Amino acid sequence: MGRLKESGTPEMRPVRRARVAVAAVFAVHGAVTGNFATRIPWIQERLDLSAGQLGLALAFPAIGASVAMPLAGRISHRFGARAALRGLLALWTAWLVMPPVSPGLVWLCGVLFVYGATSGMSDVAMNALGVEVENRLGRSIMSGLHGMWSAGALTGSAAGTIAAHAESDARLHLGIAAAVLTVLGAVACHWVLDLRSAPEEHPPPRFALPPRSALIIGAVGFCAVFAEGASLDWSAVYLRDVLDSSPGVAAACTTAFSCTMAGARLIGDAVVGRFGPVRTVRTGGVLATAGGLLVVTAPGPALAIAGFGLIGLGIAVVVPLAFAAAGRSGPAPSQAIAGVATITYTSGLIAPAAIGSIADLTSLTISFCLVTALTLGLVAGAGVLRTPSSPDSAARPDPSASEATLP
Repeated sequence: MGRLKESGTPEMRPVRRARVAVAAVFAVHGAVTGNFATRIPWIQERLDLSAGQLGLALAFPAIGASVAMPLAGRISHRFGARAALRGLLALWTAWLVMPPVSPGLVWLCGVLFVYGATSGMSDVAMNALGVEVENRLGRSIMSGLHGMWSAGALTGSAAGTIAAHAESDARLHLGIAAAVLTVLGAVACHWVLDLRSAPEEHPPPRFALPPRSALIIGAVGFCAVFAEGASLDWSAVYLRDVLDSSPGVAAACTTAFSCTMAGARLIGDAVVGRFGPVRTVRTGGVLATAGGLLVVTAPGPALAIAGFGLIGLGIAVVVPLAFAAAGRSGPAPSQAIAGVATITYTSGLIAPAAIGSIADLTSLTISFCLVTALTLGLVAGAGVLRTPSSPDSAARPDPSASEATLP
């Protein structure tokens, strides 16, 4: 489908409306994550879970997402993109009521399996619609959409911070949040693009293995999303257990992280347009590494909160740029994007479990040393995100960029 250039034409009005709608969907999706993340310490304390047991439970969203994400394309193929997103997003938002009512570790693992499955499928569906809107507008909007996700996570974590500070029961807090977000998600989905497959079109494959050209791009995304998942799910626990912070201060750390992520993503398209993707990601990698070092050496909560904020700032735009680079990386863009998405999102979902396992064997401080090392990988791997027309392409050729164009 050709791109529509005239934003004032009647044909563009549904596309502009769909852009607002899909941005709202991203925000709702993020708000679920933000609300849940701030109440993880409450769930851990209620069920009397060790760091290793909590890490085991937090592995189940990764398992659920890995199993279910490939099904999102088939669901959209059968029911249409709008109906698929509406149903999948409603399942994700409504399921928020379940983690705090789990009576034990086994139940929590099962609940988080479904939590990850519904999260992953709705995530795939909304990103696919976001890419379609971007293509029709003919300009980059993906960083802004991911910024709306972070803004939603910020809003959700702020609500969770208030609830934790008030020592509110998480069952009540997350129950109210689930009801509100389900309604908001249903309203937003009414205005997204209603894409439907042609009757003769075959369903997409269940699994898409990434081509060689996408592997290194996926590795860069892996580093960023691992740091994001670890920080989002463990920052509050880190402040509580390592720095002996109050529940309110610990939850505020998650809010600070979400805040820097949201701000950086919302201005990310302009920054990348000015400095290019390579310079932007390398600078971000330096900031995130500095933030990680600040976290693991902080003597008190203030410096640790600042460190988590720097991590969020540094990794914010990496995933949208990884998707864009994957689409240019070879003769099968859709397969490359699917492969990079699998690598990056799986990274974010396994990160909490990995952090918990390492913490159980050593300490949370050692766990975040690993996060710091991975953020340094952004500095080394940023060259594969180069675009021919970007400002940093004119500076000098990068041999590593050619690796991303291998068939």
